[in-house]
Amino acid sequence: LCGITNHEDAKLAVDSGADALGFIFYKPSPRYISPQEAQEIIKHLPPFVEKVGLFVNETTEFINDTFEQSQITLAQIHFDVDQSFLDQLSVPFIPVIRAKQKEDIYKFSSYYRIIDAYSEKYGGSGKQLHLDWFTNNDNSRIILAGGLDSTNVSKVSSFGFYGVDVSSGTELKKGKKDPQKVKDFINNAKLDD
Repeated sequence: LCGITNHEDAKLAVDSGADALGFIFYKPSPRYISPQEAQEIIKHLPPFVEKVGLFVNETTEFINDTFEQSQITLAQIHFDVDQSFLDQLSVPFIPVIRAKQKEDIYKFSSYYRIIDAYSEKYGGSGKQLHLDWFTNNDNSRIILAGGLDSTNVSKVSSFGFYGVDVSSGTELKKGKKDPQKVKDFINNAKLDD
């Protein structure tokens, strides 16, 4: 569940069964949160919940430093990078592939990765990927993002994705979660668990 900006939404997500919470460290985003604000929320979270920091167009030094400062447990690299960039990270990370075409879903295939629909702007566009790209594919290292909500998330379970990622599909307004949408999304995402 990405786009967490306050403790109330973090608690709601965890209590509803979210496995990971996303904190957006990208200032132009309406869901931006500072590393210090994220740390205040994170220190009240229970164990065994992944705390993910989303980064856009930052240096490896900034990501490594912010990782320590905010106490996140995973860095989400949400911009175009190459292997040498990833090699310079000293923290656990997950790359995001903003897919324009089917071939893009194979980028960084040796890693667990998030695959999202391409958008000119960074962050959630609400656009869905072509699910036929994932037919007859090993999707076990893929977390699917893009245009998911409680009404369509159960339709992707047959593809064998490692997980799903959502932000706007669970919101009341940008930066504020809707309790019913959160509960419905998580319940529907875990129907086959």
